[in-house]
Amino acid sequence: MSTEDTPSAPRSLAEALRARGDASLGALLRSRPDLITPVPTDLTQLATRAGTRASVVRALERLDRFALQTAEALAVAADPAEYGELLGLMAGDEADPAVVAALPHALDVLREQALVWGGDDRLRLVRTARELLSPSPQHPSPTGLGPTVREATSGMSPGRIQEIVTAAGLPSTHDSVSAVAALSALFGDRERMAALLDGAPADSLEVLERLVWGPPYGQVTADPAPRLRWLLDRGLLLPTAPGTVVLPREVALHLRGGRAHRTPEPVPPAVEAAAAYRPQVVDSTAAGQAYTALATVEELLKDWDEGGPAVLRAGGLSVRDLKRTAVALDVPEPVAAFWVELAYAAGLIASDGEADERYAATPATDEWREQPAAERWARLVTAWLAATRTAGLVGGRDAKDRTLSALGPGLDRSAAPEVRHRVLTLLAGLPEGAAPAVASVLARLRWERPLRGDRREDDLRARLAEWALSEAELLGVTGRGALSGHGRALLGLPPAPAKETGSEPSGPGDKLPVHHHHRPAPPAPLNAAEQAVASAAAARLLAPLLPEPLDHVLLQADLTAVAPGPLQRPLADMLGVLADVESKGGATVYRFTPGSVRRALDAGQSASDLHAFLAAHSRTPVPQPLAYLIDDVARRHGHLRVGAASSYVRCDDEAVLNEILADKRAGGLGLRRLAPTVLAAQADPAGLLEGLRAMGFAPAAESAEGDVLITRALAHRTPPRSAPEPVPDGPPVPDDTLLSAALRAIRAGDRASTTARKPGTAPAADGEPPRTGPAETLATMQAAVLTGEALWIGYVNAEGAASQRVIAPIRVEGGFVTAYDHTADAVRTYPLHRITGVAELADDAG
Repeated sequence: MSTEDTPSAPRSLAEALRARGDASLGALLRSRPDLITPVPTDLTQLATRAGTRASVVRALERLDRFALQTAEALAVAADPAEYGELLGLMAGDEADPAVVAALPHALDVLREQALVWGGDDRLRLVRTARELLSPSPQHPSPTGLGPTVREATSGMSPGRIQEIVTAAGLPSTHDSVSAVAALSALFGDRERMAALLDGAPADSLEVLERLVWGPPYGQVTADPAPRLRWLLDRGLLLPTAPGTVVLPREVALHLRGGRAHRTPEPVPPAVEAAAAYRPQVVDSTAAGQAYTALATVEELLKDWDEGGPAVLRAGGLSVRDLKRTAVALDVPEPVAAFWVELAYAAGLIASDGEADERYAATPATDEWREQPAAERWARLVTAWLAATRTAGLVGGRDAKDRTLSALGPGLDRSAAPEVRHRVLTLLAGLPEGAAPAVASVLARLRWERPLRGDRREDDLRARLAEWALSEAELLGVTGRGALSGHGRALLGLPPAPAKETGSEPSGPGDKLPVHHHHRPAPPAPLNAAEQAVASAAAARLLAPLLPEPLDHVLLQADLTAVAPGPLQRPLADMLGVLADVESKGGATVYRFTPGSVRRALDAGQSASDLHAFLAAHSRTPVPQPLAYLIDDVARRHGHLRVGAASSYVRCDDEAVLNEILADKRAGGLGLRRLAPTVLAAQADPAGLLEGLRAMGFAPAAESAEGDVLITRALAHRTPPRSAPEPVPDGPPVPDDTLLSAALRAIRAGDRASTTARKPGTAPAADGEPPRTGPAETLATMQAAVLTGEALWIGYVNAEGAASQRVIAPIRVEGGFVTAYDHTADAVRTYPLHRITGVAELADDAG
């Protein structure tokens, strides 16, 4: 028996909602939060809002495939329909047991969503949903069914209808209505229809077979072929327009065995495992990838540390800058776009807002770098889970055929967080260590949120799911395609249970029993507080799996150093100045060159400092070629001095200056001799330094006092920036506090609008607020203060919005009435001049 069944059947959706308890209404408002944005004044307004086109479309798009198929079947059933008729349309003449078992739950879902109301004997699909799902020539039904006989013959002449009735073997009638009813009864009678079709020509039956599953419309000539004429004469095909015929719904249902759908899908497709690995292998692989993710983001921040690429006029990175970043990170461009967007979502990079606007690291970057590795990873994946910006769209086109760029506008897709969470939850339902078959994940998602109409070519959810799987692997949430232990913790799920012999795994991804009536809903994404707790738990699980940073390298005779693992930050920073990275991987190879050594000397290090640093951090003796290289570069470093004259060069060795003047490459520097040991230049100091270094010299800059200037790369930071806010997918789901307040307000407003009034006290029409004069309003208020009775009032606030309220006056003075407002569940004070009228409640009003 339906939860909507009451001693007196509801006559409208508002009455059906009025019969619900607070728990049921709260579930409706949680699943359709647009219904309380803003909070409706009463249940009648809530029902009206639940029937608007935008709200109904949104609710339909959130149904699973079987619930949507049930709504589609109701749209082609009678209005109202009995449960038996709906069951026949869904399960067919053979009464598919899986459909029989699943239908009550699907119907409960439609009722909970306020898309269907009424008891099992009078099921009604809300009018807007029926209009959206019913068959029409412009909008074919998803069932492939056409109009009923009554609808198809509405414009047909009475004589032609009688001819069809007679040809079908039925007695003629005196009017078209009874003739159409008789024809409909014939087509709906399995035995009589079978007898009629037994006499049909074989080629006529072929015509029906082509139309039976839709589209139900076909084209005919002015002189139809005999096989079509036989069908037209008996009403098995009916004309709808010149040259067009349609297969009536009743005929199609007979040929289909009573089913509205070719393939009902009562059970969600199972997520299948494509491969299985030991959980330890999955966790270690995921941890290795998590470390690589951290290293990649750090490399990006280092690359943009002194100021990153310029911001395009329309926002975002240019194609050239994305390519350059991809080369710097040694990844393909789509992957580089993902890392850039991830750092942006985590609040680590942003625009600096300067006149010459560039991207740069934010102040939060320095704080992030100092955190333990697992916590840094947790911050990245938390930002990824919640981000609506979708890096996979980079390089595509928007609605105006403009290229979508990384960090640019147009990348937000509000469904992305929900899809990511659902994909990971499906993985969590597989046996521990199992990697899914991607096709089965996509099939499950399509069942949970089927596409309506012909939008399969733009299946955004499928693309979001594929991106989620690849991004989870890049971040180390999954390893070899399987969800890791720290990935489970990230979702707020408990650790996977120990596997027992003969036990079957259970979870969102497993096959559900065919006869399982109440299928549990997928778990909702965590709120911000819950996600913070889950992310911290994931970081704790990941921390022991990450490699410990090393404090040493292996120096080799070929002027390289091998770092066999991650290095401690001070060591890595110093080595990054002293040497160039030659290759990355399980071990990082650094190469020492004259340029890299000079870079360290420019940063303020001396030759003795460099020797001591290498000796302290190398597990192998410092090779002689490396020691010679450092000493040689240091001996020449600062031998030439450059200052601003415009600029000048000075050197104690006149022969060196003579060599510079004789070199043709110095022609662009505008050099001339001022003294035996000094040359003046037209180039600025920076240009002069660069030109002399290009000629093979190793000059050093000096200050006005003649001291060597120590040059360090200055980190460029944006002003404080917050991470981009995700773009919500519609109104946010109300929290418990808002939901409780909204329910109280709706219930109170409903009492105010439905409470019985004493006859003669409210001259306005039913449902309208009362209208009384100021004197009568004042007298009634004063009387109610003495008697303690509640009153029904009409009230207009300062913004001009009218409402109805039930109040219990406490005192009346100074042109104001203080009363307990049942509608707001609070004591309020109202100006008397804003009260449009007052009416006493009937004695039996609750």
